[in-house]
Amino acid sequence: MTITQHAPGIAGQPGAPAPGPAHPRAILAVILVSYFMILLDNSIIFTALPTIGRAMHLSASGLSWVQDAYTLVFGGLLLLGARLGDLLGRRRVFVAGLAVFATASLLVGAAPTGWFLVAARALQGVGAAIVAPSSLSLLTASFPEGRERTRAVAWYGAAAGIGASLGLVIGGALTSAVSWRAGFVINLPIGVAMIALAPRVLPETPGSTGRFDVVGALTATLGMGALVFGIIGSADAGWGSPTTVASVLTGALLLATLVVNEARAAQPIMPLGLFASRVRTGAYLARLLYLGAMIGFFFFTTQFLQGVLGFSALEAGIGFFPMTVVNFAVAMAIPRLGRRFSTATLLATGVALTLVGMAWLSRVGATSSYLSAVALPMVLIGAGQGLAFAPLTSAGVSGVTADQAGAASGLVNTAHQLGMALGLALLVAVSARAGSGLVDRAAALAGQVSTALTAGTCLLALCLVATLALIVRRERSA
Repeated sequence: MTITQHAPGIAGQPGAPAPGPAHPRAILAVILVSYFMILLDNSIIFTALPTIGRAMHLSASGLSWVQDAYTLVFGGLLLLGARLGDLLGRRRVFVAGLAVFATASLLVGAAPTGWFLVAARALQGVGAAIVAPSSLSLLTASFPEGRERTRAVAWYGAAAGIGASLGLVIGGALTSAVSWRAGFVINLPIGVAMIALAPRVLPETPGSTGRFDVVGALTATLGMGALVFGIIGSADAGWGSPTTVASVLTGALLLATLVVNEARAAQPIMPLGLFASRVRTGAYLARLLYLGAMIGFFFFTTQFLQGVLGFSALEAGIGFFPMTVVNFAVAMAIPRLGRRFSTATLLATGVALTLVGMAWLSRVGATSSYLSAVALPMVLIGAGQGLAFAPLTSAGVSGVTADQAGAASGLVNTAHQLGMALGLALLVAVSARAGSGLVDRAAALAGQVSTALTAGTCLLALCLVATLALIVRRERSA
């Protein structure tokens, strides 16, 4: 079965793919496998964190940098990656990003020291920042608006949730059976296969002439970097530390400069016009808050399973099955549910279910049982995540024209990754001193996990407020 390519705008616009036949299933497969690989790698590391910490002699804040070095660079460079796709052609940039990501994965697997591991994870973030916006903009341009794009975006959203969930199981299995390093080395053959297939399957979008917004790229990346560095550093140095205060203030100043620059730039890296839509603005804000909470769920729950309940890495990965299975089932039902309920209704329901599940899970303690304290709340979190991701993605690119597809895709992924970077930094800082007066290590860890997940519940509450105020309210008024 073949279809003719349709862009969401007029043929010949910047960003519109060259017309011609293409195989939609093959296009979707290459995009989803590549995106899935990035997200899988982002979560594989969670079940391996205790093992990595012991092997590399890393503290809790050091371990957070193993994750944040990736998400911070990923999120900070996403707008740059999206703009490169617009200027140079999205398929060409997509393939280049896959090459960087696969090479960096091999370096992570071979890391001899903690600093080398963190640096290699940052390089992975560079590759991911190039691949992710190109993949979503290629998908948006390859499927006409309507039923076909709705189905494709549903699969894309499902990949986001399932990749995060399945990575925990794969990471646990490889850590227990082989080594934590194996979870990264397997990216090399997958990346090589996608690099070989992409030129044969994906449509190329013509490059466009124009200026590159250097000031916007630098202020976005350095501003978020300084902000996250300050928040993570507060876990050890305290909020009153000169380094913490200077980092946070510098980050805020750079981000303010970003906004001023984007308002004046002839060809901004982050067009402020994208925020003119309340639905898109709500989707970016809700995604940032939602992912900030979910990163804490993965990061702290895996430590609770291993450090308090005594699970092995493999058992911890399997311990996430209640969420993984429900997440998959609900995500696959999104196209059918979307014909009966609006995007806003599905999103609000998903966030509310996740909120209830996280609040329940946050009550864990040193004497909690897996079934009642972890598994049952995970069912609610899995259902909520399955409902939320595809609507969040659809809302983030709703109403964009072909020439805005790259920037809108970049903002969706930026909110995703920066939400994780900022969320993890905040939750690590908030929970750093919880349980510090307890002699029993398991009880102290349980106290930290409970505090972090309580803070995550607060982030989800804010996410629900943003969803209701900006997306649901807009839908009802329309």
